[in-house]
Amino acid sequence: MSTTRPRFDPTRVPHLLGSFAPVSEQVDIADLEVTGELPAALDGLYLRNGPNPRFTPIGSYLYPIDGDGMLHGVRLSAGRARYRNRFVRTPAMEAEERAGRALWGGLESMIMPDAGEVGPELAATFKDLPDINVVRHAGRLLALAESACPFRVDAALETVGREDFGGALPAGITAHPKIDPVTGEMVVFCYGLQPPYLTWSVIAPDGTVSRGPTPVEGVDEPMMIHDMALTARYAVLVLAPAFFDLDAAMAGGSFLDWRPERGTRVVLLPRDGGPPRWAADEAFWMWHTVNAYDENQAEDAPVVLDYVQWSRLTVGGSASDAAQPLSGGLARARIDPASGSMARTLLDDSRVEFPRVDDRRLGRRHRHAALATDTGRADLLPGEYDAIRWYDTETGAARVWTAGNLSVGEPVYAPEPGRESDESGYWMTFATDRTDQSSWFLVIPAQDPSSGPVARVRIPVRVPLGLHGCWLPTEP
Repeated sequence: MSTTRPRFDPTRVPHLLGSFAPVSEQVDIADLEVTGELPAALDGLYLRNGPNPRFTPIGSYLYPIDGDGMLHGVRLSAGRARYRNRFVRTPAMEAEERAGRALWGGLESMIMPDAGEVGPELAATFKDLPDINVVRHAGRLLALAESACPFRVDAALETVGREDFGGALPAGITAHPKIDPVTGEMVVFCYGLQPPYLTWSVIAPDGTVSRGPTPVEGVDEPMMIHDMALTARYAVLVLAPAFFDLDAAMAGGSFLDWRPERGTRVVLLPRDGGPPRWAADEAFWMWHTVNAYDENQAEDAPVVLDYVQWSRLTVGGSASDAAQPLSGGLARARIDPASGSMARTLLDDSRVEFPRVDDRRLGRRHRHAALATDTGRADLLPGEYDAIRWYDTETGAARVWTAGNLSVGEPVYAPEPGRESDESGYWMTFATDRTDQSSWFLVIPAQDPSSGPVARVRIPVRVPLGLHGCWLPTEP
């Protein structure tokens, strides 16, 4: 039976069309039009990353993993707004610019240029794809890839270059490090196609690597792990059964193989260097954590992990995988490090993704979580949402703002300066109107989020739907 992949036609890939379609123009536009009133207390930069192919893709395109990175920033100050976007300029993208076309195929196609096209250093290498997330730590602004070295950018969003942390993390990190708001440490992990298949590390508040790559024992195959969580005691990793299969990819099959019979494991990595603690359950897939925390101060206290749960892998995989019913929602796992047991509860069965909390609560008990969701309309693509949902973990109540014809992205929290409550600030996101492809930056009050935006900033160019971002208050 042949496993030859069908001929790739980028004009038929939904995530290259409509509100997802890439843009090529880089602009810097001041004094944006504002409907409503921007909170005068907000002074800083909202910044978001996302896949944006510089040239028409060849071979394959797997959203959200493939695509060049593009940063989109809205700077707020004194009630005014300014927009700037910039590509994250990698050596591979610059080689493609010289050629005037795509030279690397998507990850599933395994197309790589030879030395005659790109020179010996880039020949037969995977393309850098720092297109998933962006964070600021120890004065560094980092555009993050799925599992590779990030790229550092400056305050103007211009690319500085690949960041390997002084050579201490040569394999890089994944796209979802976690910054402890109490200690200032950034805890990271990295998976690879060769042993060691999974490592974790710690970057100190001054940017030095205080714990080098530490192998996670018990992982003996290459597997995909997108996100992590943090508590005061542990780094928390969810190992769902999504395995990389290079042989299948080379034969025209899927790069990712979903093996539900293997179940899903969770590992708690003690931040003090102690031995890992494992728990296991039936298979589920997780893209993103909400947050985690130690249930109490006792030694070996259970860990509570809130996350978005899916019944199976939602990208790649075989046709039989895709045919399986898909369910999920906001979930909670209680992991007992002493017994190795894990109990899961579905908190909210709405279709949700891109969960966020007030980043000042990371690793500690949280109450509110914001998530992108949808109203059930049939014309939305996978990864497209038309509402935002706020969930109260204490009461179980949910509040929703429906965006109508707007497709909304990940909500990010911006605290009001000097206020500790996570209901005194604002939630921010980009949105694109599906009827005319106009784009907006929305500011929604945390105190009454279902009332909708207090300010809508018109972005004069289209901002494609993307992935993850952050709020960066202006530093004194």
